[in-house]
Amino acid sequence: MLTTLQTAYTDTRAGDLAWCLGREALPALAVLDLQLSGADQPPVQVQMRLLGASHQVLIESEGGGCSETVACIPGSQTPLPFGVAKRIGTWDYEFAARVETLSRGSFAGRAQELLALVADHPHGLAGTFPGDPHAFTAMLVQHSEGSVRWRTWHAYPQEGRLVATRSRVSALP
Repeated sequence: MLTTLQTAYTDTRAGDLAWCLGREALPALAVLDLQLSGADQPPVQVQMRLLGASHQVLIESEGGGCSETVACIPGSQTPLPFGVAKRIGTWDYEFAARVETLSRGSFAGRAQELLALVADHPHGLAGTFPGDPHAFTAMLVQHSEGSVRWRTWHAYPQEGRLVATRSRVSALP
């Protein structure tokens, strides 16, 4: 699903992104609710949320819940890490982030490619910000082999930077 977010573009720099686990649901500009299930696996409720300041993923299943927020959070002291591995209740959680710096032409092409990938995907959510078609946040989720995995992309065309994240939660045996 692709939407135009009805808000001012508040993410000013890739370096302003912060990461947080366990945060309550924040006000969202767009939401995609999914129930994912697989062979011999209990259903998992996933809510992907586009915020005015980036993204939030909320996950619930019979084994518990998990929330991840990557956003420009005023007063946050937790910068975006390059990698994290944690145990959260009955979940194993992994997170990785990378920042790509692209030329203006490469940035526009990569933005179009990512938006096309996510826009028509049944488990994809993307939002563009008014004023620049290459300013966007996009998310894609999948469920397989007892794990929920998601990828996100946060575009900063004014800097030529694209922040990509990968996350995974798996139920502990």
